[in-house]
Amino acid sequence: AHAPIIGFIAMAVFAFVVGLRNGPLTSNLARHFAEFILSVVFTFVVIDYVDDRQRLERMALFVVLCGTMAAMIGIALYFIPENLAERALNALRVIGYPTGNVLQYIESNPELGQRAIGTSVNPNTLGGLLAVVGAVAAPQLTASRPLFVNRWVWGAAFALIAVCLVLTFSRTAMLALVAASLLIAARYPKLLIVMIVGALIILILPVTQDYVDRFVQGAQGADLATQMRFGEYKDALILLTRYPLLGVGFAGAPDIDIYLGVSNAYLAIAQEMGFIGLAVFLLAIAVVFGWAIEHSRKAMRDDTMSSLFLGFHGGVIAILVVGIGDHYFMNLDFQPAQTIFWMMIGLALSTTRLSVRSPSS
Repeated sequence: AHAPIIGFIAMAVFAFVVGLRNGPLTSNLARHFAEFILSVVFTFVVIDYVDDRQRLERMALFVVLCGTMAAMIGIALYFIPENLAERALNALRVIGYPTGNVLQYIESNPELGQRAIGTSVNPNTLGGLLAVVGAVAAPQLTASRPLFVNRWVWGAAFALIAVCLVLTFSRTAMLALVAASLLIAARYPKLLIVMIVGALIILILPVTQDYVDRFVQGAQGADLATQMRFGEYKDALILLTRYPLLGVGFAGAPDIDIYLGVSNAYLAIAQEMGFIGLAVFLLAIAVVFGWAIEHSRKAMRDDTMSSLFLGFHGGVIAILVVGIGDHYFMNLDFQPAQTIFWMMIGLALSTTRLSVRSPSS
């Protein structure tokens, strides 16, 4: 997958340079674009570092541990008094965290209820992170040999992740975790029982009825957030009909009646790099999964390796599903999310490579 990823970097640089005619080159834009390129290059750093099973297992534990801590912080900040939560988050200004009214609410309306953000600023970003981490943790719930710790510890971590994910009210992130878990359940059917129990709890408990209502409203296109997304998709398609091949770059749109920015990662890539850039990106993803499918039988022969294989590839699938309804994994303004995406690509490739090397294979 190195070649298409390098091709994607080259395409991004080309689109960036050509697109400067549409807007000024500011220091902020230059820094964000450099961070974007470094995030993609981080894939190769991960592949080079994770060259044995021990490091791969430690990376899985590290990812889930960090995600569980993020979930615990998100839950704590959600349930403590709002003024105390806001003061705690404002105290992070010394490390560049935004200040002021940082708490987030459904449709920006406090009367509709708060959304968990942890320290992620944006609840959808936190939801996407938790979906990825949940996908990595999910195989350990039913694997015959869970990594490092007792299965119940993995279960507790997954429960915290799921609870915080619900509190973000990020519907796309929840669908992403479900999609990844269904893939994993093909190898670990008992995971379906966990999913069914979780779904029943959400459907039955009185405290989760607002969450269920939000899903129903989204499916019907009846809520403001979904309607705004539809408007963004329409505007993005107008831009792409005018600049289909190479997009308009990263600096801005050349016409006054169109703009950059859409809650869909794939349309966002096409806006900036055109359908050619989107095709190169999809080719890179296809190569990652094509190589995985080619060697999947070898990975499935070893229970420990299969749990890692499905977990990391499930994490990538979660991100790809999130990209249908959100853009932060490919948005210059969300550098940490970009890094997580390309780190997961690197870990997925490393898992496939180590599956081929595995003595059990």
